[in-house]
Amino acid sequence: MPENSAVGKLPIKMLHDRILVALRKEDGDRRSTGGILIPATAQVAKRLVWGEARGIGAGVRQVKVGDQVLFSPEDQHEVEVHGEDLIILRERDVHAVAAERIEESTGLYL
Repeated sequence: MPENSAVGKLPIKMLHDRILVALRKEDGDRRSTGGILIPATAQVAKRLVWGEARGIGAGVRQVKVGDQVLFSPEDQHEVEVHGEDLIILRERDVHAVAAERIEESTGLYL
């Protein structure tokens, strides 16, 4: 899906530094190593979650559509599009990006 393209059949143009993200299904309820079901609403600690970037604004520089992004659930605004719950974030609220195009490096600028 190209940048600023349609989500489903509804055209959505993200503005400025905003990113439209779909949560991964496995970031809902989860199981402990002992097999205990932990509901998604349980607040154990500040847990970051992964989602897929579905659309980006023109001011977004580090994230591309299709990238997996790591963010805090506290930094999000939810929106429903065609029955799917999506999240709108600012690029500065993304903590990490996981994508095949990322080169291996130390991440340090010298």
